[in-house]
Amino acid sequence: MGPDLQRWISTFLQAQAAEQDAATNTQLAYGRDLIAFAAYLSAKGKDFASADRDTVEAYLVRCEGEGLAPATRARRLSAIRQLYRFAKEEGWREDNPAIRITGPGASRHLPQTLSEAEVTAILGAARAFGKTERDRIRNCALVELLYATGMRVSELVELPIAAVRGDPRMILVKGKGDKERMVPLSTPAKAAVAHWLTLRDADDEASRKAGKPLPRHLFPGPGAAGHLTRQHFYLLIKDIAAAGGVDPARVTPHTLRHAFATHLLAGGADLRVIQTLLGHADLATTEIYTHVLEDQLRDLVLTRHPLAKPRT
Repeated sequence: MGPDLQRWISTFLQAQAAEQDAATNTQLAYGRDLIAFAAYLSAKGKDFASADRDTVEAYLVRCEGEGLAPATRARRLSAIRQLYRFAKEEGWREDNPAIRITGPGASRHLPQTLSEAEVTAILGAARAFGKTERDRIRNCALVELLYATGMRVSELVELPIAAVRGDPRMILVKGKGDKERMVPLSTPAKAAVAHWLTLRDADDEASRKAGKPLPRHLFPGPGAAGHLTRQHFYLLIKDIAAAGGVDPARVTPHTLRHAFATHLLAGGADLRVIQTLLGHADLATTEIYTHVLEDQLRDLVLTRHPLAKPRT
């Protein structure tokens, strides 16, 4: 492998480690995949700078011919695509020859999501769902926070109350592998959390006077963990969806996380920003939302375009 190929790979991996905080195993996988691609290019008398879309596609065909599993081929395409995205940002190339290539990973199931109208219906139902006023205020805060931040359900139920003190514009979330990230709060989410905090503070004051320990989670629960359980919220969000007229079979906490990402992307948000907000270590994981959006746009054209209507 020539020095230019080595420089591209080493610089890219260094940037991934510094900017994306990629895990060691992720960097090793990227390195192996790109070294394999570099060896193929060298054998063809090419390098990263001169490879075009046909070259990348030919390499993927070669990988399939070698019997590599679809997941392995999808990962190699992802590594190549990210390398060229980085190269374009650095000015090493004017294009990304791998950006339009569909790999075997495209056959995986796309995440189920919700329309903005459906999310609005669920948010409205959460404000009125619950036996008591306290339940309704808590449920509103739960759903507003989930949709506003795209948190995983475990991150939501385990959120410490200290994270939302002081009317913050952004909150610190601890995700997978104890990695921390900052996520912004929307105005409705801030208002819902502030309302819930008013009740929580009253509860804490009563506990303090009674000599009881104060719960440290924003959404406390009676179990050993001290917070609302994932299972409880999973059932709760389905009941709230049904109350809002949305099919509960289509709604889970993760569905709202998907809706958060898909709606941001549809609104023009950068994919890397969404990656950061979701806490994805690999941009390839976030890229699945581009396929969701493409499917939605295609369905829109096929159902709403005048030429899609049957002619008489």
